[in-house]
Amino acid sequence: MIQSLYSGASGMEAQQLNLNVIANNLANANTTGFKRSKIEFQDLLYQKPRTAGADAGNGNLLPTGTELGNGTKVVATAKMFTQGQLKQTGNELDIAVEGDGFFKVQKVDGSEAYTRDGQLKIDSQGKLVTSDGLPLVGLPTLLGAQNINLSRQGKLSYTDAKGAAGTGELQLFRFANPSGLRSIGGNLYDESASSGTAETVDFVAKGAPTVVQGFLESSNVNIVEEMVNMIQAQRAYEINSKAITTSDEMLGQLAQLKR
Repeated sequence: MIQSLYSGASGMEAQQLNLNVIANNLANANTTGFKRSKIEFQDLLYQKPRTAGADAGNGNLLPTGTELGNGTKVVATAKMFTQGQLKQTGNELDIAVEGDGFFKVQKVDGSEAYTRDGQLKIDSQGKLVTSDGLPLVGLPTLLGAQNINLSRQGKLSYTDAKGAAGTGELQLFRFANPSGLRSIGGNLYDESASSGTAETVDFVAKGAPTVVQGFLESSNVNIVEEMVNMIQAQRAYEINSKAITTSDEMLGQLAQLKR
């Protein structure tokens, strides 16, 4: 009976973490390029007072056993990199990725990170940067540039401050396991051993991602789905709480028994 207290407590803790994930998804429902997280659970080790297949005597084997579970735990909060809806803005510096590619940016410490957020600006030095001022890697200086055009295959063309035509190429990167990327905030991801090494996208390859100028990728959070998940988490939390209360009442009755 005591074990039911710990099992119920593990369920309550797991559902609290579940609610934290759901709340973060809802909080970022309007964050450009945000990818929702999905929580994953596993059951804990089992006590096995009676093992299936054990010798029952006279050459007989037990057809079934006894297994007592110890509750649940959270093992992962996986990012779901499904495509978000593309929203037209008309801004020539807004760029959406259609497919599984990422922009590469240079962080303040000189290291590199990856993002799906295409809300870009031109800074005082003519660099194409994110809203946090992090420059995209590999692009030419666009100081005073006009008539900026970007093809779906990343070909950049513009007119510079002197009226001359300029060109460049926007690069995208992809990973073997994007769910293995580390979220570091600011709409940025860090490469990890689990994600694999970033590979440059070949735009002419079959199934390659493309870029769309004048659009932004919305969050892939489905508010209705998250609300349903929140209700389920709340009910599961209540049920686990009820299991703890019932176990406590049974222990109380046991403690009051008299010979």
